[in-house]
Amino acid sequence: MTHQHDHSAVPARRLASYQASEPGAESERSQVARRSTWISVVVNIILVIFQIIVGVFAHSQALIADAIHSLSDILSDFVVLFANRHAARAADASHPFGHRRFETIASLAIGLIMLGVGLAMVWSAGLRLSNPSTIPTVHLSALFVAISVLMAKELLFRYMLRQAQRVRSALLVANAWHARSDAASSLVVGIGILANIAGFPMADPLAALLVGAMIARMGGKFSLAALSDLADHAVDDEIEQQIRQALHDTPNLLGFHDLKTRKSGDMILVEVHLEFPSDMTILAAHEISELACARIMQIDDILQVTTHFDPVTVAPAGPDNGISK
Repeated sequence: MTHQHDHSAVPARRLASYQASEPGAESERSQVARRSTWISVVVNIILVIFQIIVGVFAHSQALIADAIHSLSDILSDFVVLFANRHAARAADASHPFGHRRFETIASLAIGLIMLGVGLAMVWSAGLRLSNPSTIPTVHLSALFVAISVLMAKELLFRYMLRQAQRVRSALLVANAWHARSDAASSLVVGIGILANIAGFPMADPLAALLVGAMIARMGGKFSLAALSDLADHAVDDEIEQQIRQALHDTPNLLGFHDLKTRKSGDMILVEVHLEFPSDMTILAAHEISELACARIMQIDDILQVTTHFDPVTVAPAGPDNGISK
């Protein structure tokens, strides 16, 4: 059997929209976000206090730089709490597709914060390295604090990432990896302090410079990823293939075309044109469309599916068209 597009056969095209309604899932995501973020806030406040006090008295620029990084974490955590509160709000007249882009905007804010803090740290460390005679020897207490901070931040990262993956939140994943960048920076700080104590004074500001570069690099990555989502970036090939397979598996659907996807926060919006015989009733086409959409909605993170009904003239099989029965 062959078929061809014939939009003139039926002048109007039917459009239907199917939207997920999972208040339980949204509530769980919000609760996990609040809990993990508040834990991060408390841990980072404690670490900042110790790092600043010991960093000042132990003359460690690297430890103070790490404390500034932790301060950026606290600011990021409050951005997450603000975004989580607004992203969980239901759709309204002003925001008919919901408020989930608040998560993407918050991810962009976190990335820009990290980028700015990192570049400032690089600049400060560079000034210190340009005048080596002013670099003091770091006290041993700074090393013990750096090691303690490293262990605390690594444990915090593992907890936050596990929670983020459980609810599939890109914002929480970004915040978790921000915590991991802290752990990595604390490792560099510890090495720099140890080298300074061992007789290489430039190691401490050099560690501060490396920490700043690491933070700026990760901030740039998060910013670009968030900007990509805000620009209505399509889903990756794996998810698109799942959507295509769901449509192929739908009984009595002649075909489909113009499949489009875009991200809205952590959720996915789908639009597709479905092909039906031009002599099929609207009711029958609607039932098939509902089945196709139900299959697509089973894919993780699909928020809404919008379908267009396109009539297709089906050429009868027989000797006249060269197709044998």
